[in-house]
Amino acid sequence: MKTGIIVYVVGEGVKDCEFDEKEAASKLDVKADRVEFVFSGQTAGDLAYSWFHMTVKGMSRIVCMVGELAGASAVTLTGRQMQLAGY
Repeated sequence: MKTGIIVYVVGEGVKDCEFDEKEAASKLDVKADRVEFVFSGQTAGDLAYSWFHMTVKGMSRIVCMVGELAGASAVTLTGRQMQLAGY
């Protein structure tokens, strides 16, 4: 079973052009086949797009975790998470 994690980043600050998603994902202490980031300042469709993208890539379990920006290319997970499901 492949697992995907969408990190929904909330709080102060917005994604800048220097945010490196690969580096940020490697700093997280999670086990997943794929990690994507969605920032709270973006449209709501970006969360749905990430979920759809992971489904197309074969992820059978997709979890959305909440994180806060903790510097350049770093996110701290808050411990809150949501299980995403569809039809």
